[in-house]
Amino acid sequence: MKTFLVCALEPSANLHLKEVLKAYKNEYKEFDLVGIYDENLCEEFSLNSKPLYSSHEFSAMGFIEILPLIFKAKKAIKELVNLTFSQKIDAILCIDSPAFNIPFAKALKKANSKIKRIYYILPQVWAWKKGRIPIIESHFDILASILPFDSEFFSKSTYVGHPLLDEIKEFKNQDDINNILSKKDDEKTIAFLPGSRRSEIKRLMPIFKDLSAKFNGEKILCVPEFNLKKLEIYGDISGFKIQSNTPKVLKNSDFAFICSGTATLEAALVGTPFVLAYKAKAIDIFIAKIFVKLKHIGLANIFLDFAGKDELNPEFLQDEVNVKNLYQAYVDYDYKGFFDKISFLKTYLKFASAKNLAKILYEI
Repeated sequence: MKTFLVCALEPSANLHLKEVLKAYKNEYKEFDLVGIYDENLCEEFSLNSKPLYSSHEFSAMGFIEILPLIFKAKKAIKELVNLTFSQKIDAILCIDSPAFNIPFAKALKKANSKIKRIYYILPQVWAWKKGRIPIIESHFDILASILPFDSEFFSKSTYVGHPLLDEIKEFKNQDDINNILSKKDDEKTIAFLPGSRRSEIKRLMPIFKDLSAKFNGEKILCVPEFNLKKLEIYGDISGFKIQSNTPKVLKNSDFAFICSGTATLEAALVGTPFVLAYKAKAIDIFIAKIFVKLKHIGLANIFLDFAGKDELNPEFLQDEVNVKNLYQAYVDYDYKGFFDKISFLKTYLKFASAKNLAKILYEI
């Protein structure tokens, strides 16, 4: 039985990790994990070990909120490095989170660790910090990319597919699309996805609450499973139906208002028309404008930018995020343009990633 040291600090990283573990168990049977990940995986996969740290201990958003976690991260990195020498580890899997995983990889190399290191979901060097490229390539043995255009930046990356094509089980078909186009406004189901972190929710939820009053049909508030016991952070949720399965919510909705993040790409792949809304601290936006040179912030739109195509969905940032603008975007929505482009995205991403990454772990 192999043991993998995993660093999955983000909620999305743990969702992707879960699919990889399923694929590994189906193909290659038993394994064990150590490191940083969602402790719920222990029971689900009958693991022998518990995480050194729960991934929830490292959840933060933006430059300022990350600062208090720096000391905890340094302590965790030291403990993880020691772990690689105190017990048998077959491979190290780092998922996303470059602010943690790159220093961890540096510490491993400095300690002369010989364990193979895999980076799954590579840092977005195409957006900023291209100087990380040689550092990443010299500190990781395998770069498992989930974006087809990563190879334009990383000379040794391998495209393994996209994890959302594992996680999404149902997609809208032509009948679903025709149904959306034929429904009256008061018959439509509208989904609201204000993000997963407390700070995201605090900024968007009051606006989404007021916006929801514009609609007479069913209104769904999509809440990550780990927030279901903390619904108070959403404020007044009267009038909403609470659900937590994001792909299922999107499949059953006719339109969605979504905080920037993985859910925007999920909506595009499922086939649910949506508007992106994003509010952050002013200092975070100021820093991002200095360093990040992109036309869009939503993943689906970024993919289309790289492919030389027009945007898929409207995006509203900061003060643009208000009830008037979001509702007007709904009223003026280009449904034909949206549905014409979503089939391209599935073709562009080609295949799912879990089985391919599981094979890498098994063969390493």
